[in-house]
Amino acid sequence: MQETPETAAAFLRWIVLLPLLGAALNGLTNPRLPRPIVAGIGVGSVVGSFALSLLAFLRLSALPSAQRVLVDRVYTWMPIGDLRADVAFQVDALSAVMILVVTGVGALIHLYSVGYMAQDRGFQRYFAYLNLFVFAMLVLVTADNLLLLFLGWEGVGLCSYLLIGFWFQDLANSVAGKKAFVVNRVGDFGFLLGMLLIARALAGHAEGGNLLAFRTMAAHRDLLLPVATATGLLLFLGATGKSAQIPLFVWLPDAMAGPTPVSALIHAATMVTAGVYMVARMHFLYDLAPAALHVIAVVGALTALLAATIALVQNDIKKLLAYSTVSQLGYMFLACGVGAYATGIFHVMTHAFFKALLFLGAGSVIQALHHEQDLRRMGGLRGAMPVTFRTMAVATLAIAGIFPLAGFFSKDEILYAAFRQSPLLWLVGLLVAGLTAFYMTRMMVLAFLGQRRTSAAAAGHDAAGSGHGIHAAGAVGQGAHDTEVHESPALLTAPLVVLALLSVIGGWIGWPQFLGGGNPFHQWLAPVFERGTAVEATAVAGAAAPAAVAHAVAEGAGAHVATAEWTLALLSLAVALAGLTVSLRIYTRGARAAGRAQAFAGGAVYRLLAGKYFVDELYDAAIVRPVHWVSDRVLWRTVDAGLIDGVAVNGIGRLLALIGALVRTVQNGLLRWYAYSFAVGVIMILVYLARRF
Repeated sequence: MQETPETAAAFLRWIVLLPLLGAALNGLTNPRLPRPIVAGIGVGSVVGSFALSLLAFLRLSALPSAQRVLVDRVYTWMPIGDLRADVAFQVDALSAVMILVVTGVGALIHLYSVGYMAQDRGFQRYFAYLNLFVFAMLVLVTADNLLLLFLGWEGVGLCSYLLIGFWFQDLANSVAGKKAFVVNRVGDFGFLLGMLLIARALAGHAEGGNLLAFRTMAAHRDLLLPVATATGLLLFLGATGKSAQIPLFVWLPDAMAGPTPVSALIHAATMVTAGVYMVARMHFLYDLAPAALHVIAVVGALTALLAATIALVQNDIKKLLAYSTVSQLGYMFLACGVGAYATGIFHVMTHAFFKALLFLGAGSVIQALHHEQDLRRMGGLRGAMPVTFRTMAVATLAIAGIFPLAGFFSKDEILYAAFRQSPLLWLVGLLVAGLTAFYMTRMMVLAFLGQRRTSAAAAGHDAAGSGHGIHAAGAVGQGAHDTEVHESPALLTAPLVVLALLSVIGGWIGWPQFLGGGNPFHQWLAPVFERGTAVEATAVAGAAAPAAVAHAVAEGAGAHVATAEWTLALLSLAVALAGLTVSLRIYTRGARAAGRAQAFAGGAVYRLLAGKYFVDELYDAAIVRPVHWVSDRVLWRTVDAGLIDGVAVNGIGRLLALIGALVRTVQNGLLRWYAYSFAVGVIMILVYLARRF
């Protein structure tokens, strides 16, 4: 008897449950387990999940493209009237890509963490949290219904709070974790409203009451049409929180307070890509709402530009990479907003490789410099840390979009899709590509080239108000530097080498037709984003057609134009090379050239960028402080302390005390008082009776 996908996929639950089991063993058992056992449980559970993910991918590959869906239904979770939600895990072409990225990159980050956190007192707690994070993300990307996806969605939010504030003894870390949690709750409120709108639109029309299953929603998309725009925007509000887009991007740079491997996991493989995945998974809804897609594209483009300009002047190496992540996420939403969902997911994958590498490489540098993160206090590390330098150089070229590294292919596809939809969006994306190359080259030059800068020299620069690195002043000899700083151990550099290899070849799976390829990545995802015959035309063309032109592609109007793609690809490559070259020329010439660049930008412009457009200050003045004032003066002092405590609680208590005092005057224990009261009572009764009769 031939197995059906459902019976063949009973192992899918273990892809999700193995990291949960690892979290339980490390978090709920003996808190003094030997560190090798803790590391074995933490790393082994994610490696096992990765192996099962590979198995799921191979089984999907063996199925016909139209039948590539594996489902593992565990049990019915919520049978509430007409609403039913199952704990069911689904792996199709889209979720297969995500689970391979989450578990593959996650396993490398776990391995790196063994060395990075080796001396930390919270070693066991750290791996429990890290495993729990991977579990929540796997729930999110394998859920077969929106309610279960939301459970994973909230799970990654909780785990981010735990990991960002991991060193909670430091107040700044606790505040950063709380900020991430609160900002994400704002977006999640929109997500909840979007789910309620979908449930109301589909009420009574879903067989078995499974209203929020993705298959059910897609099959009844006609019922979603009246609420498609509102629902799409509400769900996207949730995505702006999780994926750090305007207006809810402010939490992500502060998330750098956590350990560096946590930053790599959040920024590369898990939490921040959740919003992009959700939009791609709900593509059948967004196809009905072109206005919502337009908002997504515009917000993505503006976020990419805003974050890239802020990154230009960041001196904290981790915060620079954080703003880089915000910018690259904007690219992904730009792709989804123009209907190129597969291209957005393609950039999710390639970005995971080079951004994980950049963060882990930054961690290698930070550890070698005894937790120094300021680029102005680095320099001259190239000779002392050759593996870290070379791997980070590969990642820098990849994120800059240099051919033939991974970032070139996904970024070029995004720009091409944006150009077909809106030349203005394409122009913004092109500008961001140049800025990305500039600030990433700046980071590499300040960290690895020139000479080592002492803390005293850097501090003098801080006092002078310079925002750029110093290469000439306060340098120590290279030989002395080599004796102080050494390359990280193999446990830290091995994941860097693997990620560097993926950053080189990871994009080749999407090799486009105009360069002689067939873009198998898009062909793999084509059945997920199917729009009738348009999908076949898109797969043949080797690129994802934007929503506005998908049907035109099917009719032959959007035929593949190799000349246009060549032109746009060469232009984006030229802009990236220009950004790289200009940055090299400025920052390899030392402080004087860097000062001239700052003067050219203008003091006001520099202060605006260094102040991160003062968005945090604006939110603090317009939202945080007014809410705090209302909470303190109105809700607490007036309502809580004044009305509730003063009237309902303390007022009733005082009334009862008064009554008790009055009663005590009568029931005072004096026999003469009782006799006198008795006599007065008898006399009053006798008088009453005498007057009546």
